[in-house]
Amino acid sequence: MPGVPPRRFSFQKATMSLSGIKIRIIGAGVGGLAAGLALAQRGAVVSVFEQAGVISEVGAGIQVGPNGVAVLRALGLESALREGAIRARAVELRDHRAGARVLRLDLDALGPDQPYFLVHRADLIDLLASAARAAGVRVRLLQKAEGVVPGKAPRISLANGAESRADLVIGADGVRSVVREVLNGVQAPFFTRQVAWRAMVPNVIGQGPEARVHMGPGRHIVSYPLRGGETLNIVAVQERAGWAEEGWHREDDPDNLRAAFSGFGGEVPEMLAAVERVALWGLFRHPVAPVWHRGHVAILGDAAHPTLPFMAQGAVMALEDAWVLAEELDRAGQIEAGLAAYQARREGRVKRIVGAANGNAWKYHLRFGPLRAAAHAALRLGGAVAPGAMSRQFDWIYRHDVTRGG
Repeated sequence: MPGVPPRRFSFQKATMSLSGIKIRIIGAGVGGLAAGLALAQRGAVVSVFEQAGVISEVGAGIQVGPNGVAVLRALGLESALREGAIRARAVELRDHRAGARVLRLDLDALGPDQPYFLVHRADLIDLLASAARAAGVRVRLLQKAEGVVPGKAPRISLANGAESRADLVIGADGVRSVVREVLNGVQAPFFTRQVAWRAMVPNVIGQGPEARVHMGPGRHIVSYPLRGGETLNIVAVQERAGWAEEGWHREDDPDNLRAAFSGFGGEVPEMLAAVERVALWGLFRHPVAPVWHRGHVAILGDAAHPTLPFMAQGAVMALEDAWVLAEELDRAGQIEAGLAAYQARREGRVKRIVGAANGNAWKYHLRFGPLRAAAHAALRLGGAVAPGAMSRQFDWIYRHDVTRGG
């Protein structure tokens, strides 16, 4: 993390059957760096190609549930993560009008060995990059991949005219993945008629270590603290017909965000008044790729299964992918067999996650007042009568541990 001195990383003992295998990874995001680290720890010779001039991330927070922490723990990074992240104690659902609490999900009830962290994406990227380099991974910047040719010695063609060959090429290059298109052809995404704003503001409301979701008709807003609680990460989602470009880099006028949520009360107006810069992007639904590997070429993370943000599992699924890919390659001892085992082990789970995310937003966006009131009343009753049951509904997500064969 920024300002953190180099540290020695420990990790689980591997069989090292990947010793000497040359692997090229396209994309230095969460999934690419985690895969590079996991593979290097098993003896592979790994290079990560990143098109940007520096490894950096836009100002944004991510939630790392216990299933993601399990991977970071196995990679030897949990203690470093704890130094720069906030352990979340709860997720609260609130009504939009006055911010009244509807339901509180106690994350401490998951148990002391099931931590849930809130972390700045740039800090997690920095942590993974430092560990990967310490493990011998070569991170090559200004290397934009324009094409990949599968085969026994797959070839990457770069925008600068150079080519690179390897024993295995992994595409961790996000929703606009060059590698996914090579394996699956062009698959047009579906605009969900939802857009999202993302902003970082000072924690002017003094929000504690919890994620809050303010739910309103056709829209909701999520907030949680980062970096010692001094900063708030805000993600605001609105249903609308107007299209917006996919991606995080389109700036918008903060007044548009404030206007969209002008009917929200409680602490929301104060939060939004502090917004000085905001990014806007459209939310698109992508199919899970049917083909994850061919000819010593594979994909992971958003390149394989982009997901909407309504389960906070996008980055965590990339972490799980990275671990399983490295483990199955190590176990199989042959690249194609390892890649087949990787897809077989991951495909069902990520389809379930993507499906849950696709179906989750409407629960926050109920427009018909009486129906919304009845739904919120049912949530309040469930939280009061059986709080443990409300939390256990997510056990299939959080208690799944890929480092123990999950």
